[in-house]
Amino acid sequence: MENRTGLVVAAVVTQADGYGERSAALAMLDTVPGGHRKTIGADEGYDTRDFIAGCRQRGVTPHVASHKTRWGGSAIDGRTTRHAGYAASQIARKRIEEHFGWAKTVGRIRQTVYRGLRRVDQHFKLTMTARVMSQA
Repeated sequence: MENRTGLVVAAVVTQADGYGERSAALAMLDTVPGGHRKTIGADEGYDTRDFIAGCRQRGVTPHVASHKTRWGGSAIDGRTTRHAGYAASQIARKRIEEHFGWAKTVGRIRQTVYRGLRRVDQHFKLTMTARVMSQA
């Protein structure tokens, strides 16, 4: 989701294996065009050393919620959290839940009738596209 407008810019379905969301997020970051400064906002499930390192390798500033109770502490340090943009991203990142809520109720992805990763992914992308169109 783009923070300024709240529009969905990418969507993908992966296997639920505990690593799929983070690897999909890094893959989607690779497709974001432009040479401008990029940030990514995410919940504390993304606060892992490998994800943060992957973001930094791509030149993306990770505005990920700190998971301070995790063993080893948070991977996010003061370089990121001291800026006002980090606080703004923590507020804006919660807006993605509006899209998922709409998709589950109106878009009918709560319990999909499709089987297979490819078909569910197509249904999800079509639903998120419809969500963007409903906002316009």
